[in-house]
Amino acid sequence: MLQDIRDNSQGTIAKIIIGLLIVVMSLWGVESIIGGFSGESEVASVDGEAITEREFLRVVQMEGQRRLSAMENPDPAMLDEDEIRRDVLESLIQEQVLIQDANEQGLELSDQDIDSLITQMPQFQVDGTFNQDRFVATVRNMGMGIGEFREAMRKQYVVNQIRAGIAQSGVVTDENVAQLLRIQNQTRDFRVVTVSAEDVREGIEVSDNDIETYYQNNLDDYRLPERVDAEYIALSLEALAETVEVSEEDLQAYYQDRASDLAAEERRAAHILLEEGADTSATMATIQERLEAGEAFEDLAQEFSADSMSAAEGGDLGFAGRGVYDEAFDETLFALEKGEVSDPVTTSFGVHLIKLLDVRKSDVPPLEEMEDALRRDLAERQAQERFAEVRTQLADSAYASDDLNGPAEELELEIRETSDVTRDGGSAPFDHAGLVRQLFSDDVVKDRFNTELIDVGDNVSVVARVKNYYEAEERPLDEVREEIRSVLLEQKTREALRDRADALIAELEAGTDVEALAVGEWTEYTAQSRSGSDLGRGLISAVFSIDRPQEGSVNYGKALAGSGVAIIALDRVNEGDIDQDSGELDQLRGFLASMEGQREYAAYQQYLRERAEVTRN
Repeated sequence: MLQDIRDNSQGTIAKIIIGLLIVVMSLWGVESIIGGFSGESEVASVDGEAITEREFLRVVQMEGQRRLSAMENPDPAMLDEDEIRRDVLESLIQEQVLIQDANEQGLELSDQDIDSLITQMPQFQVDGTFNQDRFVATVRNMGMGIGEFREAMRKQYVVNQIRAGIAQSGVVTDENVAQLLRIQNQTRDFRVVTVSAEDVREGIEVSDNDIETYYQNNLDDYRLPERVDAEYIALSLEALAETVEVSEEDLQAYYQDRASDLAAEERRAAHILLEEGADTSATMATIQERLEAGEAFEDLAQEFSADSMSAAEGGDLGFAGRGVYDEAFDETLFALEKGEVSDPVTTSFGVHLIKLLDVRKSDVPPLEEMEDALRRDLAERQAQERFAEVRTQLADSAYASDDLNGPAEELELEIRETSDVTRDGGSAPFDHAGLVRQLFSDDVVKDRFNTELIDVGDNVSVVARVKNYYEAEERPLDEVREEIRSVLLEQKTREALRDRADALIAELEAGTDVEALAVGEWTEYTAQSRSGSDLGRGLISAVFSIDRPQEGSVNYGKALAGSGVAIIALDRVNEGDIDQDSGELDQLRGFLASMEGQREYAAYQQYLRERAEVTRN
């Protein structure tokens, strides 16, 4: 048998298979061949299909990184690992349900289709061309093998096909769209008279019994939270840099080192640009032959260059410093000698021939002009080296000390104080959740240890300790009595305004003129829309919530407005116009259809999820 294997391994067919394997492994990696051979632990199964522990943990890690990146001050300790794991598992179960549905419908993606998609993805391209090294590095940075990535693409693509198919199938009738647009564009004619709070406030009383009852019913609103007064040492690179003394000798040496950078070099380039196509190589060869034959670069640029603006100037692009052009163009330009023409250079714009026309360097500014900036820069550089050292010393010293006095004296740092820091934080640097969590830990509150050294920002580190601790407590009634009195007065005033408005509306509906009610005169508004009015959101919302009046009659409503109440008389509802040529109708139809499609897809997902047999391990 071994001899048979040996003989067959020398045959033509075997050589072809081995060659294909080599190509596959070199392009996609060995995982694409052996990735599915080994058994793996499962965290769940959906209708018998496993969700592996490896896949689950990888997505948990990615989701944790995503949530960290969304934080203003990323702090891994703020992540709820249990919540992440629950959310990820549910999303993987839902994904598996959708994948199985796609398989049942016969939707699939071939290996060739996946290869085509991958090679066309911009994140895997360099200068518009697929780059194997970038592809492998990107996938590895995602914590995936090549085979895993290809399989994930296969799954996601077929799921998206179903999603897109259902989401795009939403349908709404033209009449419904038109009716909604008419309502949206509707305007109203109405009148308003306002009753002031002062008109109803007379006679409103807030008794001591009212205040005490309100206090007892709302104790949580008058409870001082758990809080601390804290001492802390803040170490910052900026403050450290201010203590650095930069000598004249160091400044002179730094100025000399920077002289070449300070004298910026600019290069004047000309180019001939060809857009990539079937005949690009032949055209480029023709241009190079004519250049060698002695024709002027400027003339050939006018004849051939696809960059019409520079072509009119003989290809001249003017002076530019480093970093202005595409990277490949830039590197080539700054490697040329004056008057030299480059070989063809490919960028995202096409293929270029580049000629260096001229070089100029600006003079180095005198030290006097740059002394302050250079001194600050040099101080920060020196402080950067010192910062890491002092940070380590502060962390060690604070950990070993019973208070902050020793570390402060040892490192010549200032002890600062702040008060009323709650578990929700306080003023900077106690607006950092990680530092606040440390401050309220048992070790720091009960045992009065120092916190760990916490990085609260770029090159800013803080160590703190509790000076005074206050348990949560209720504020005494006498302390909040006037505050409650104001709240109750406002409440009773609003109630009185509503009652007054209801009484006036009843009289208006009974036929009494507004003049006889002695509340002021009507202010009229015509053709007011839902938007674009300066009357206030609350009043306009109330106007458009009143029922349409019958022809010749009036419907009334009310709205709290400022320090009073507005009584509204709705006279007329004007139907909204629809401009068939404005695009509004099509835009709204598309929006409503999309919403309907998304609703249908959500319902479809729920249906699939409910009928699936899910086992969690």
